[in-house]
Amino acid sequence: MASPRLQHKYFQEVVPALKNEMNYTSVMQVPRIEKICLNQGVGAAVQDKKLIEIAVDELTTIAGQKAVPTVARKAISNFKLREGMPIGATVTLRGRKMYEFLDRLITIALPRVRDFRGVNDKSFDGRGNYTLGIKEQIIFPEISIDKITKLTGMSITFVTNTESDKEAHTLLKALGMPFKS
Repeated sequence: MASPRLQHKYFQEVVPALKNEMNYTSVMQVPRIEKICLNQGVGAAVQDKKLIEIAVDELTTIAGQKAVPTVARKAISNFKLREGMPIGATVTLRGRKMYEFLDRLITIALPRVRDFRGVNDKSFDGRGNYTLGIKEQIIFPEISIDKITKLTGMSITFVTNTESDKEAHTLLKALGMPFKS
């Protein structure tokens, strides 16, 4: 089985380029993406339990890997929320599926966003991780628009093994992330 296109690009083009650009002595010092986490919060799930199943199915379809429901850690009476109630869905991608998802996100999904001018480059957390918010799940071609009952957003977090935002930005830019210029 051949490796995903973006994974091949990372090892063949990005690693040598970043090694020379950042003056690393070893290829093991070159930053890499460790995992991608997709999270979808479903606040309306307090009233309708089916929304959690729909969110889990959608995330599973988008990621190509089984998503799991997340539960509330604290009870909040104003929101009629009890501890342990399902309130969202999450999936963590690593390895081959991570690169396949990143490739689909960059080449297919992001260009489908209305008035797309690039993603914000200020969403780094100070430790080399990048979080991207998406307002509608219908930008992914795997989701059928006819079956959508409610438009929901999601957050996508790219976790890198680097400690600085500059290195993580350089890595994501080299992989093809369309940052605003």
